[in-house]
Amino acid sequence: MTKIIINADQGKERISRHIYGHFAEHLGRCIYDGIWVGQDSSIPNTRGIRKDVVEALKEIRIPNLRWPGGCFADEYHWKNGIGPKEKRAEIVNTHWGQVTDSNHFGSHEFLDLCEQLGCEPYICGNVGSGTVGEMQEWVEYLTFAGKSCMADLRRENGRDQAWKMTYWGVGNESWACGGNMRPEYYADLYRQYQTFVRDYGDNKLFRIACGAYGEDYNWTEVLMREAAAQMSGLSLHYYVFPGTWEEKGFAIQFSEEEWFLTLKKAIFMEELVQKHAKIMDKYDPDKRVGLIVDEWGLWHDVEPDTNKNFLYQQNTLRDALAAGLTLNIFNRYCGRVKMANIAQTVNVLQSMILTDAEKMITTPTYHVFRMFAVHQDAMALPLKINSGEYAFNNDSIPAISASASRSADGLIHISICNIDPKNAIEVKCELPGIKPVQVTGQILTAPVMNAHNTFENPEAVKPGAFDEVKMNGTELVLQQPAKSIVMLEVSE
Repeated sequence: MTKIIINADQGKERISRHIYGHFAEHLGRCIYDGIWVGQDSSIPNTRGIRKDVVEALKEIRIPNLRWPGGCFADEYHWKNGIGPKEKRAEIVNTHWGQVTDSNHFGSHEFLDLCEQLGCEPYICGNVGSGTVGEMQEWVEYLTFAGKSCMADLRRENGRDQAWKMTYWGVGNESWACGGNMRPEYYADLYRQYQTFVRDYGDNKLFRIACGAYGEDYNWTEVLMREAAAQMSGLSLHYYVFPGTWEEKGFAIQFSEEEWFLTLKKAIFMEELVQKHAKIMDKYDPDKRVGLIVDEWGLWHDVEPDTNKNFLYQQNTLRDALAAGLTLNIFNRYCGRVKMANIAQTVNVLQSMILTDAEKMITTPTYHVFRMFAVHQDAMALPLKINSGEYAFNNDSIPAISASASRSADGLIHISICNIDPKNAIEVKCELPGIKPVQVTGQILTAPVMNAHNTFENPEAVKPGAFDEVKMNGTELVLQQPAKSIVMLEVSE
């Protein structure tokens, strides 16, 4: 039996809704076909943006969207993507297959998308191949309400009112595709660039510095030491796969060993957050600077017979469990983690949505985000887990992951993942200080580990009602099936 003790009357930190953010790069079919089809398309659209995708993302209460990259960001020159579409310069997407990008989806289209979604834009600016002046003018173009050259250019292009904007990234992966920089050099560049990422009028920007990948703790040390005073957030990237960078393993065809290794690596996110946060605490004990995990997720080898540079992969119950584990970690460390962005939104990596011409399906990971949306902006409740182990070969990891929160209307939500693919587990939740009156639940599971949704069978994996839970005073006792995610709602 696993025991979870939830201190329902001791919450101090709120789970920012921005932890449930997303990422859309000019990569493969994420933007073109996935989001943008153009106004002349037979696929229903609003000003060129797919209606079905917008409605699906609104269902999961998408809070923010990161764009235009990714590696693409540090070769993106924003002026190529404004003005009449027939006059926009075509460019070569050198990172992702050397395909031609029409630039038909630019700043105006992205911000139109965010307005349709009701989410906040998160723009990543070009440090790798751009200039300080180029970034300064982009911010002015978007956010300055007065009269200036850039504001007037915006008006010429059909937008009189300045956009309200909060999140601005200064470069992406500057240690690799963003310029192969040393942390000391990037820290100086960040200090320079952020100086000219100005606040215009009452628009206040949250400036995000490029942080480390995985276990590069030295990068975090240098950035916090040299530039913490100038930043609002510091990013972290981490991808999960059971194999190597060259042979990651396939999304659908995998063994239990690969299941185990994948979820073990997903659990490693907790150690990364702890260790990077410890360094940040040394320079920022008041936790003013947010840890922004703006690229995370499962990265598999591409589906057979698809372009290897487009990173198109299927999405199974394994991906859903990894997402649930990771979101539980972010919820528990919400005092430092203020934003996260799963990669990526449509048709790329661990996406929410897959499209095929006019067809659209949602993935198991999408359903996790829909179930977990109740945690957004809720009060995190401290908990302790005494979990049994999921053992495989000569190794083991905790079988149960959980997080809990109290929403503004007083409801308590508990998200529990059982990653053991074969065994159900009895879970006892103790809620000292309250007496549950009613509990309801949802569950996401499937008969096999690699269950996934297809265009022929789009609902093979979807949430259902969960009633295997009993109340006993201040306790809840549930029988949680193997390889499942349960969301409980408790009222008192």
